[in-house]
Amino acid sequence: MRQRHLPILKPGFWEYRQFTSKQEAGYSLLPFRFIRLDGMRYVLTNECGEFCVIQRQELLHLIEHKLDGDTTIYNHLKSKHFLFDQESSVALDLLACKIRTKFSQLKELTSLFLFVVTLRCEHSCPYCQVSRQSHDKQAFDMTIEYANKAIDFVFATPSNHVKIEFQGGEPLLNFSLIQYVVRAVEERNATVSKDIVFVITTNLALVTDEMLIFCRDHHIQISTSLDGPRELHNGNRPRPGNDSYERTVSGVNLARKYLGENAVAALMTTTEKSLTQPEAIINEYVRLGFSSIFLRSLSPYGFAVKTGAVQRYGSDGWLEFYKRGLEHIFQLNLRGHRFREEYATLLMTKMFSPFPTSYVDLQSPAGAGLSCMVFNYDGSIYPSDESRMLAEMKDYRFRLGHLSQDTFQSVITNDSLLEMLSETMAEGTPMCSDCGFLPYCGSDPVYHHATQGDVVGRKTLSGFCHKSMGILRHLITILEDDPDRGRILRSWL
Repeated sequence: MRQRHLPILKPGFWEYRQFTSKQEAGYSLLPFRFIRLDGMRYVLTNECGEFCVIQRQELLHLIEHKLDGDTTIYNHLKSKHFLFDQESSVALDLLACKIRTKFSQLKELTSLFLFVVTLRCEHSCPYCQVSRQSHDKQAFDMTIEYANKAIDFVFATPSNHVKIEFQGGEPLLNFSLIQYVVRAVEERNATVSKDIVFVITTNLALVTDEMLIFCRDHHIQISTSLDGPRELHNGNRPRPGNDSYERTVSGVNLARKYLGENAVAALMTTTEKSLTQPEAIINEYVRLGFSSIFLRSLSPYGFAVKTGAVQRYGSDGWLEFYKRGLEHIFQLNLRGHRFREEYATLLMTKMFSPFPTSYVDLQSPAGAGLSCMVFNYDGSIYPSDESRMLAEMKDYRFRLGHLSQDTFQSVITNDSLLEMLSETMAEGTPMCSDCGFLPYCGSDPVYHHATQGDVVGRKTLSGFCHKSMGILRHLITILEDDPDRGRILRSWL
């Protein structure tokens, strides 16, 4: 007998139930989830991320095996692996291939390594997610001994594609260690031949010609922070002289001179002051020659918690900011200026491609540890930058070990990491496993531990879920109802 559950139509709950694949009435159902899009439409998603938007009555007909095989909706669902019949049994092999591709990043294991070369910083940003230290405290610099141990981890990973990112504090305050690590990695890699990319995450206030010449000679990319126009940026990112904006812009121009236009990227952080001016922030990125922006919300770590910055706006306020910003980006594109929003681009990639993304927050199981590993200045090892930030708040729940005594093999098989991965496999997590947006989302155990005291968290209370679902509903509605903006979204892939 066919097993099924009809849709639960209570507002605010996830509406999904699985069905068996036993063939009835001419076709069989393949595994899928569904969730309400609006008053009468539902989004169906399958295991590899294909999606389809259908009316409620069509959904009922589908699960009751009453769909007419000659209809457009039948052929659409068939082409996207939601059902199959005697003429399309190859769909099972195609679906399996796509699912295998979706999880292909797991075989690579860790490919992103973050070296926190110092906690020192000359900025005093009230929203800082790191518990920074004043710039004269040499005790907060990574040593060469720890750097060498961290390099051993880089060459122990089975991944052939590796990114090494130098972070802080302000990493340029310990630039000599960056130089040491780059040279040591290049020397060892001469016989190993991994594909290695270097990135320095810096506010650029202290950058010099000599530093950039080294970056040019060793193909190092730059990632910086730009929160928007001068007044907003300087208000968000105070430093002695109140000239953070001027130094950042000058640093961007200087870096482009040595490294090229595309070697410098920028990130913004949304503060309470940012919420009213998404258009001005985006216009500043356009004016400075950037081709994209990542509209990023605050995270509940470090000084962002101590100063109360993270409590000053909720998920709804940030979603309104995001939608306004996205609409402004659409207007730019409609006027002929090609510009994209990076988070939407990541989600679109997951929606229209079976290939995985490297973005840690959108992985299942959690990308922390598997995809990313962080070496703190003091030798402590963490599975993500957020867990390192949490440790600076004296919460060591996610610490995986120490460079003085652990190896890559001992860390990657650490019971704490394995337990976290087991609990963050979204396909088996309460309320995630039921969610129609599961193929596009991820699991953020550090966020949920920080906000709810549990790595899984209660999803109905999760700001992470609320923001993710709000963005996904918004994007899918645009794709379904607005051809012009839908074409723009697809063009970002």
